[in-house]
Amino acid sequence: MLRWNLELFFTALGFFTRIPVPRWVPYSQERLNHAARWFPAVGWIVGAASAAALWLAAQVWSMPIAVLLSMAVSIRLTGCFHEDGLADAADGLGGGWAPEQILAIMKDSRIGTYGATALLLALGTKFAALSHLSPDKAALALLVAHPLSRFCSGTLIRTLDYMRADADAKAKPLAVRMSNGEWLTAAACGIAPLCVLAPRPALAALLAAGATTLWWARYLKRRLGGYTGDCLGAAQQLAELACYLAWTAAWTSI
Repeated sequence: MLRWNLELFFTALGFFTRIPVPRWVPYSQERLNHAARWFPAVGWIVGAASAAALWLAAQVWSMPIAVLLSMAVSIRLTGCFHEDGLADAADGLGGGWAPEQILAIMKDSRIGTYGATALLLALGTKFAALSHLSPDKAALALLVAHPLSRFCSGTLIRTLDYMRADADAKAKPLAVRMSNGEWLTAAACGIAPLCVLAPRPALAALLAAGATTLWWARYLKRRLGGYTGDCLGAAQQLAELACYLAWTAAWTSI
C-alpha cells in the first residue's frame, strides 16, 4: 500500500510539474486516474518552493520584486499548466455558447482575447495581493493556498462529470472520477496546511476558496454540463486568487 501510494504521488508530481520523478515509477492510465488524491500534496512542494523564493528574495529586494520572483518559480515548476487551463477555459466560456462550441474553442491551442485578459487579470491580482502583505504572511499564504486550491480543483472531479469523450483531448484531466476515500485523502492534504494560520485568516481562506469553488462548479454545470481538464486548471487559479484576496482583507483589518 505504501509503495502504491508513493507511485501515485510521483505520478501526480510528474503530471502537474516539471520536476523529474524516479525512473522506477511506472506509468499507466490506472495510476493516473488514482493519483488525483495527491494533487494537493503536489501543492505542498510548489507552495514551499514559491514561499522560500519569496522570503529569501524579500531579504534583498522589495516585496514587488520578491513576489515576481516567487511567481516565476511557481510558473517554472508547473510549466504554466494551470494558467494554460485558465486561459483556455476563459476563451471557451467567453467565446462559445453551446457546449459543443465551448469545447471546440477550448481545444484550440491558440490563445484568444478572453484567455489573454483572464491571464493578465489573474497574474496582476496575485501580484497586487501578495505585494500588499509582509514577507512572512505572503510566504504563509503561498504555503497554504497552493494545496488548498488544488483540493478545490480536485473536488470538481468528485462532483461533476467529465465532458470530453474524445481520447485525444488537448488537456486531459488527472482523473475522471474520485472515490470517497480518495477525496478524503485529498481533503486532508489540502486543508491540513491551514493549521499554520491563525483562526481568522484560516477561516477566511476556507470560506473564500469554498465559495469560489461552489460558484465555479455551478457555472460549469449550467454552461457546459460538467468539467474538462482546462476547467480544473481554472478552478485551481480561481481558488488560489480567492485565498490571497481573503487574506489581504483579513490581515489588513486586524
